[in-house]
Amino acid sequence: MKVALINHGCAKNLVDSELMLGLLASKGHEVTLNEDDAQIVIVNTCSFIHDAEKESVQSILQMVEKGKKVIVTGCLPQKHNRDLKEAIPEIAAMVGTSNIREIVGVVDKVAEDSEDAYVSFVSEKPEYIYPENVERQQITMGASSYVKIADGCNYHCGYCIIPNLRGIYHSRPMENIIEEVKNLVAKGVTEVVLIAQDTTSYGIDLYKKQMLPELLRELNKIENLSWIRIMYAYPSQMTDELIEAIAQCDKVVKYIDLPLQHSDKTILENMRRPSFDYEELINKIRSRIPNVAIRTAFIVGYPGETDEQFEHLYNFVKKMRFDKMGVFEYSREKNTASYSMSDQVPAKIKHERYKKLMALQQEISYEINRAYIGKTIPCIVESYTDDGVVIMRSEHDAPEIDGLVYVKSDKQVVPGDIEPVRIDKADEYDLFGKFVV
Repeated sequence: MKVALINHGCAKNLVDSELMLGLLASKGHEVTLNEDDAQIVIVNTCSFIHDAEKESVQSILQMVEKGKKVIVTGCLPQKHNRDLKEAIPEIAAMVGTSNIREIVGVVDKVAEDSEDAYVSFVSEKPEYIYPENVERQQITMGASSYVKIADGCNYHCGYCIIPNLRGIYHSRPMENIIEEVKNLVAKGVTEVVLIAQDTTSYGIDLYKKQMLPELLRELNKIENLSWIRIMYAYPSQMTDELIEAIAQCDKVVKYIDLPLQHSDKTILENMRRPSFDYEELINKIRSRIPNVAIRTAFIVGYPGETDEQFEHLYNFVKKMRFDKMGVFEYSREKNTASYSMSDQVPAKIKHERYKKLMALQQEISYEINRAYIGKTIPCIVESYTDDGVVIMRSEHDAPEIDGLVYVKSDKQVVPGDIEPVRIDKADEYDLFGKFVV
């Protein structure tokens, strides 16, 4: 019986989907990404904010309408469990965030076709342990691949549900990560993107100290690996040792993804986030890592955010000139500390602040991109079109979230190749150039 999978949410969810497909393939199940081809459909869901939940629910309902046997996995069943089954009784099975290994047995049970086949594996208290020794069946193969180095979270930010859905922080053994990266490189991957809820805490639980610097140095030794990228860094864990490792390892791209969430001290304290001088940290990173690009993210409209506090954030962004930036309107989620806070900010004000901050960032991004004109930079090939456009990324652009570099050429390239590109044009988010002959 064919099994299809629909993935929602972040890159960490994508890895979970690939692990489930790997488990199923290893047991002889035929897996596909085309749900029309399959009798059983796994919907791996996201529940980070309300909009993500809505998207996941829509997929479930669509598959039910198509008469598929639907297995719901991931964050949505972990968060809602019995309520979800009551709301959509046609669901054939549910698997929580820390029950990935059960997917084979669940699919077998659902395939039996009996009326009472409903099965649920949702741990009351989730604790995500990476299922080692499983060969991921990759959904996206090409230039780059995500590598999950840990999961779970020990922080309790005021707006975030993740610790409730994923449990406490668990690092993977370093030798397992190194082995996985070597296997990916052997398959042709040239860039690995290290992910976790917080990559910078890697190793503290296993080795009793931050081990990301050491992991970077070990990965840097792997032959035929070109780029190593780190996502989801935590401000208070950007240690001098980590900054030094990023600066010294030639394969580690000079790109830091550092979600700061806000700049105002009171708002940061209310968010239960580190509250210290972020300007000093940004300046330190820029002074110690030549040619670094910094991506960050901010939340506008957190409960209690005043006009003055938003202006503080606006002026901070104006001064710091981040290379890349995401802005999110605060989403009120049950079972978070901020849910019951009084002085919730009206939706209209949240949206106005979002637009104002994004308009500022658009100007900054355009100016930063124009500074690339005339420069030659290494870019990784993502794909190419039939009419001779090569789609690439610079080291300052993470896959799927940042800009692209477009080159018109008839040169023979394959995804993963890294080529020098001379930039001759720029817009707010993308670059355009020519191969250097």
